[in-house]
Amino acid sequence: MLAYRHAFHAGNHADVLKHLVLDRVLRYMAEKEKPFTLVDTHAGAGGYSIEGRYAQKNGEFSHGISRLYDRQDLPVPLQGYVDLVRQFNPDGQLRQYPGSPAIANMLMRETDRLRVYELHPTDHRILESYLADRPNTQVSDKDGFVSLKSELPPPSRRGAVLMDPPYEIKTDYAKVLAALREGLQRFPECVFMIWYPQLQLLESTQLAQRLKSSADTAAKKGWLHVRLTVQQPDEKGFGMLGSGMFVANPPFTLHDELAACLPYLVERMGQYDGANFVLEQRAV
Repeated sequence: MLAYRHAFHAGNHADVLKHLVLDRVLRYMAEKEKPFTLVDTHAGAGGYSIEGRYAQKNGEFSHGISRLYDRQDLPVPLQGYVDLVRQFNPDGQLRQYPGSPAIANMLMRETDRLRVYELHPTDHRILESYLADRPNTQVSDKDGFVSLKSELPPPSRRGAVLMDPPYEIKTDYAKVLAALREGLQRFPECVFMIWYPQLQLLESTQLAQRLKSSADTAAKKGWLHVRLTVQQPDEKGFGMLGSGMFVANPPFTLHDELAACLPYLVERMGQYDGANFVLEQRAV
């Protein structure tokens, strides 16, 4: 687990989907005056160099944020997310990509509480330095899964959780499911955002349905599931075909915002004729 570095994948199609959802959820929560808490269980370094050797190795950003960055025809919700990426690049050139803590830092108010967890020692040091001056913020090098129970419910009883482990080990799938179940028991109104990779792997293909089943009975405001498929498996049947986001207790605006963006994302980021999306929800 400690070998994983998100810098290799910064700004790829999965980041676009994940951070679009995060952007819309945080903007919605900030519309109410009462402060809220965001818990990021696998925060990474906070930001990444697109020009660095990690991102340049596979150039995954070229099929992700690069296909959106200079567009003038973005759907309105997608424009808000791309504007944040542009804000992270003050000279106008795409040189850096903001991770989820950076997006949170740009959107959350000083009164909102940010709790971020990152086990990788190098990324933790970078993250700690990046968020050092932000009020109401704690950066921890503890296990985000284990620590989540201590964060819920937050003092204001308004909260969101982002879980996006690397899934390099199969036990991450079970940990995500267990964390959602326990989290909803402790705080049934919490907005849980769970990212997962779309792989030809049993644990991956079954995860969304298992998350739905857990949220069906425990989430006060239902759930939303979105998946974006952009490429085919390689000759050996390997590779990440796309990714998904499962949101328990989603903002009521999220479905329509994503519906406005997904056909555009398929068109711009799809790498084969069969590229597609899934968008479904269960409202309560």
